[in-house]
Amino acid sequence: MNSRMKLPLVASIALVSAGLSAGLQAQQTGMTFFVTSVGSGKGADLGGLAGADRHCQSLAKAAGAGNRTWHAYLSASASGGAAAVNARDRIGSGPWQNAKGVVIARNVDELHGKNNLTKQTALTEKGGIVNGRRDAPNAHDALTGSQPDGRAFAGDPDTTCRNWTSSGEGAATLGHIDREGLRDDDPSRSWNSSHSSRGCSQNALKKVRVAGAGDAGLFYCFAIN
Repeated sequence: MNSRMKLPLVASIALVSAGLSAGLQAQQTGMTFFVTSVGSGKGADLGGLAGADRHCQSLAKAAGAGNRTWHAYLSASASGGAAAVNARDRIGSGPWQNAKGVVIARNVDELHGKNNLTKQTALTEKGGIVNGRRDAPNAHDALTGSQPDGRAFAGDPDTTCRNWTSSGEGAATLGHIDREGLRDDDPSRSWNSSHSSRGCSQNALKKVRVAGAGDAGLFYCFAIN
């Protein structure tokens, strides 16, 4: 192939690449749900609910979806006279779609019932798939602090790492992003309420009670408008 033939080919490849990139960015603009591609870096210390929301907003903005208001799917326990906060009450009314335009749930009830969340649809804000139980490293645990119906737990023990302000003592309820468990009937297949962490630090989140499981301190983000 001579140089005159190579130039049009290179230009064509560049145009295709630019078109794919523009297409994904257009889909991300319409995105209303994602899994954070990175955590806070401080385990379950997210700076409380407000800090978690800021993290969602920052990642969404970087992905081209910052024109919406984003909230983290996290519950908070009653504390210091303040009432408990339910994750399901923080995320708007739906519907929600991922970075590729796939609808994962049409409303709050469907989200907590027969939703369309799988390893292939629970994508990051970049449109990437989160490593699951069969991958290395496994990062399929999502911080939620929630019961299966999306509501906060009542009383002790700690299920929210001190309302998302602890990177040491405490524990957090986790969901499985890939919906994978050890058996088909395993309750740990729940996307939002699988099991508890062994602590709140970045290292402790990787040492959950199920062998081979792991957590990178990720969580779910939903656009509320």
